[in-house]
Amino acid sequence: MKRILAVLALVALAACGADGDPIQPSMNANVGIGSAGVSGSTGVTLKKGPFSVGLGTGF
Repeated sequence: MKRILAVLALVALAACGADGDPIQPSMNANVGIGSAGVSGSTGVTLKKGPFSVGLGTGF
């Protein structure tokens, strides 16, 4: 749990522009309906040059 919070803190720090220009995050959300019920997922990606960091979850 502490690792997740540390990663989120670093992502937030990079996104706010503390070390340079702010990075615009991209977000996606999906909802699906199938024979097993309703499912969904969300994700956020930060991209700068050739590097990208993503964080996502499914439910």
